[in-house]
Amino acid sequence: MTKLKSINLFGLLLCFTLLTACSSKKVLAGAEVDPKASVKGVIKGHYDNQLRFNTLSGRVKIDHTNGDDSQGFNVSLRMQKDSVIWISATLGIVKAKITPEKVSFYNKLEGEFFEGDFSYLSEILGVELDFDKVQNLLLGQALEDLRERKYRMQTLADAYELKPKAADLFFKSVLRLEPRNLRVDDQQLIQPAKNRKLHIAYTDYQEVAGQALPNKVHIEAMTDKDSSTIDLEFRNMELNANMRFPYRVPEGYKEIVLK
Repeated sequence: MTKLKSINLFGLLLCFTLLTACSSKKVLAGAEVDPKASVKGVIKGHYDNQLRFNTLSGRVKIDHTNGDDSQGFNVSLRMQKDSVIWISATLGIVKAKITPEKVSFYNKLEGEFFEGDFSYLSEILGVELDFDKVQNLLLGQALEDLRERKYRMQTLADAYELKPKAADLFFKSVLRLEPRNLRVDDQQLIQPAKNRKLHIAYTDYQEVAGQALPNKVHIEAMTDKDSSTIDLEFRNMELNANMRFPYRVPEGYKEIVLK
């Protein structure tokens, strides 16, 4: 595995991880939109209905395609809200620990490790990432804080579509919220000048402890050089269990230095 493949594998594990299903999983049905809903009310509902938890754990099945290269695997996820995202691939081949301050991971196959910020992930996906945005992506929340800008809204047949009122030539976004829980149904972040686009579609949600969590997610990341798709199936979710986040780079591993 080359250094670039090692980095891209970690980026895949980091950015798009969550949970692996049991037979009792309940997929939430859709709901009807309210033609009288206001922009203010929809945005308020999005944040009122965000996931309430202290810790989260589970597994996710990931299918990744980049050009002619396709692969599928399972990962484990543990999360402490606003503090830690911990990821481990099968047999601990790749393990990561993400905090608001830094991104850390190691690869047992290559004997390599990395410690740094979110800048290289931002470059890969074409959007500025930080801990909050990665956490939001995993939980079905809007990547950007909708309360910081003004939006215009269009009521569609099955979703509320939000677009910023102020035009931005360098960065465009389109967000759709599903009407049942006002969680993200679909969001697109586009950089026209750089020919980059990130498209995240939440196929449906599941109910866990009376709350809505992503069930299946389809992601397309496109740049001027290539494009890739990632399909996630979130399963076996548990909230608020006691858990640890063990992480230690084995001795003798070589540090990955990004140029």
